[in-house]
Amino acid sequence: MADKFCYVDENLKVINENIAETADKCGRDINSFRLMAVTKTVAPEIVNHAVNLGLKLLGENRVQEFLSKQEIYDKSAEVHFIGHLQTNKVKYIIEPMSMIQSVDNIKLAKEINRLAIAHNKVMDILCEVNIGGEDSKSGVAPDRLRELLEQISEMQGIKVKGLMTIPPPSNSDIFLGRMAELFNDIKSTEIPAVAMDELSMGMTHDYQQAIKYGSTIIRIGTGLFGIRNYN
Repeated sequence: MADKFCYVDENLKVINENIAETADKCGRDINSFRLMAVTKTVAPEIVNHAVNLGLKLLGENRVQEFLSKQEIYDKSAEVHFIGHLQTNKVKYIIEPMSMIQSVDNIKLAKEINRLAIAHNKVMDILCEVNIGGEDSKSGVAPDRLRELLEQISEMQGIKVKGLMTIPPPSNSDIFLGRMAELFNDIKSTEIPAVAMDELSMGMTHDYQQAIKYGSTIIRIGTGLFGIRNYN
């Protein structure tokens, strides 16, 4: 098994070296952020190999794909949902997910809240921000974020733990900086029942920059598992 998936070992070694170097340069404690393995289209046995290497945080993009792999996954791993989520799919993931990172509208939040209460749990969420204003991406506009956070803060079945974003690939450094400013601004105002503990940003192409801007969760798929077919 180890030989079969040795490319994952090699990729993870490079990522960890880059993370350590970046953290040292910007004066961050390496324990102040986590590495998430993004598992879109990755076979569960490969994911489990990554978990055995110490990657205990997984990110799932698609509900149906997760459901097909859920029972095979190593149960020691924590799983977050990071993809676009339709309200009619919330019921399938409300129990197994420990966090939903892609909440960007009040309709979705209400459904998560309703089902969380029905399951006698409080669901941790991140609000997804469309920091680049891209039509092709989900996320609440930065100038509408505070309103959404205030509305969600009144819900008993949800706990806002922070923010998530996918910045434009070009000039991502600029948008990562803007996201950090927005995160710190929200954090400083201390909205009741809203915590700013997590800032999820940074992927294969920009995770080192994201660390510099204070990301607490970096989400890496291609850099860890290689290029995959997303069709």
